[in-house]
Amino acid sequence: MKGEVLGRYKIDQQLGKRAGRRTVLARDNQTQELVVVKLLSFSSDFEWEELKLFEREAETLKSLTHPAIPRYLDYFELNSSAYKGFALVQTYVEGKSLEEHLKGGRTFSEADIKEIATAILEILNYLHSRQPAVIHRDIKPSNILLTNRSGNRVGEVYLVDFGSVQTLAAKEGGTITVVGTYGYMPPEQFGGRAVPASDLYSLGATLIYLATGKHPADLPQTDDLQIEFEKAANLSPALINWLKRMTRPSLNRRLASAKEALQALMQPQEPDIAHVTVRKPAGSKISVTEKADSLEIFIPPLGFNSNILKLCFFAIAWNSFILLWTSSLFFTASGINFFMVLFSLPFWYQGIYMVWQVLFGLFGRVRLSLDPQKITLTYEIFGFKFNFPKPAQRQDITMLEHTRKYLTTGHRGRQIEVQPRVIIWAGTQKYELVTDELITEPELNWLAHKLSDWLKLPIIRPIKSEQLLPSDS
Repeated sequence: MKGEVLGRYKIDQQLGKRAGRRTVLARDNQTQELVVVKLLSFSSDFEWEELKLFEREAETLKSLTHPAIPRYLDYFELNSSAYKGFALVQTYVEGKSLEEHLKGGRTFSEADIKEIATAILEILNYLHSRQPAVIHRDIKPSNILLTNRSGNRVGEVYLVDFGSVQTLAAKEGGTITVVGTYGYMPPEQFGGRAVPASDLYSLGATLIYLATGKHPADLPQTDDLQIEFEKAANLSPALINWLKRMTRPSLNRRLASAKEALQALMQPQEPDIAHVTVRKPAGSKISVTEKADSLEIFIPPLGFNSNILKLCFFAIAWNSFILLWTSSLFFTASGINFFMVLFSLPFWYQGIYMVWQVLFGLFGRVRLSLDPQKITLTYEIFGFKFNFPKPAQRQDITMLEHTRKYLTTGHRGRQIEVQPRVIIWAGTQKYELVTDELITEPELNWLAHKLSDWLKLPIIRPIKSEQLLPSDS
């Protein structure tokens, strides 16, 4: 093929080939510049739908003027002994695709991923803002090129291959063609439907590939087809949340536009209320050690106070009564009453739990630690340490919840007061800080805002169906 001439273009090398189509690098004999020529030939497996897409690509490129999109140069019919079909000529972008970079062993940092995301979103904002809107429909690593890498910059980013492009006018006009690449296509595109948010899904899946090095189709999915990539990627919780919003299977839950996605990327935290600075409550003994890549909350023993004193007296009275009652069961005239002994076990459990509360209030410590790898909640007493729940990957953290005090209906219709708590969700595991002997409600509110600022996560305040109680903070 090298050296063959197509009109004024002399083929230098073949860049790609698939059924009925070829892409070649050629030199324009008039300008001596390298160009890309796409060829559609009338082969035995030719389908008229291919010609429609080919013509649409040419028409679309002709109407676009963006520095990060190849420029339309020429379109003509081929009718020679070697080729019968059509040729589309566009400017040549000298660079490697993301796919080539990944296969070559290059890895992409979070900063690189954000830079690429920003560049492509700006291109998509241009395309989607056209009248009618232009939808690429095949965003993937092989269709994004990088050039002129320098220093810490990822390089210039280009979006290429508009062979699957669709305009909303074409969509409204009739036949829909299902095109795209498996793993990068959103669910609605499998049904022939494509909207601007469809390109966002494909971009999100592409960025997930950069972050994990794994094809999106090879990653696990939830029951509702959400890609589960958190464990395979070393990303901040804020970027993980953003990528999840980009790749929601449901259109109603996905980011709707490139502009909205760009704003969410630049400002990942979306608090439920206006941001305020919450100071450490006066007299609090809780300490927070905050660094760029780690945070530790240390809750020291409460020490001796009136609440501990009351609980201590009640625990002594309770356990003394249970001890006397249980002992008496072993010395009845009818022998040991095993049924009554078993009946006493829940009371023993409650008594032992009260003793534990007293001891932990006097001597226990709690540490919540977050580092670049994991989150750990540790309880310490008398030199013993135990984690509950077990440590989880920090990248699994997806939500920060702050629940106020409320009443719920318990056994036999009794009203039970549920204490305020802060919950960090890491996958299905939850790490709770609850108001008790060691933490007051004002301290809990302060810690919630500290965690929100550091994790770059909004504070979720779920509304319970039960009666809310006034807050003490």
